[in-house]
Amino acid sequence: MYILLAVIAGIIAYSLFNFFYQKRVIKTLSEEEFREGYRKAQLIDVREPNEFDEGHVLGARNIPLSQLRTRMKEIRPDQPVYLYCQSGLRSGRAGQMLYRKGYRNLNHLQGGFKKWTGKVKAKK
Repeated sequence: MYILLAVIAGIIAYSLFNFFYQKRVIKTLSEEEFREGYRKAQLIDVREPNEFDEGHVLGARNIPLSQLRTRMKEIRPDQPVYLYCQSGLRSGRAGQMLYRKGYRNLNHLQGGFKKWTGKVKAKK
């Protein structure tokens, strides 16, 4: 019984730590705030290529989270980075990875692409 409570407490503590750590590392922007700044930044879609091809924010580059470690050099650390994924989970993880490598001006779209109402480009 005590082991189960300890495991549950550990999971809750870990979740809270990640939640507050992510808030410090990457700024979560509303769609309006995201629109105001993404054209002057590096816009990165961290979804997988098949998701990207189905539709993405106009002007975005596709660097999937699964390839981020090997393709990180494609992102300049001296310029703002705007990240998004389908829901916000993967872009949060991507922001944490980039932060650990020295990137500081990190932002992501609250609610992800599924909440985006702006211009979208899809592969035909």
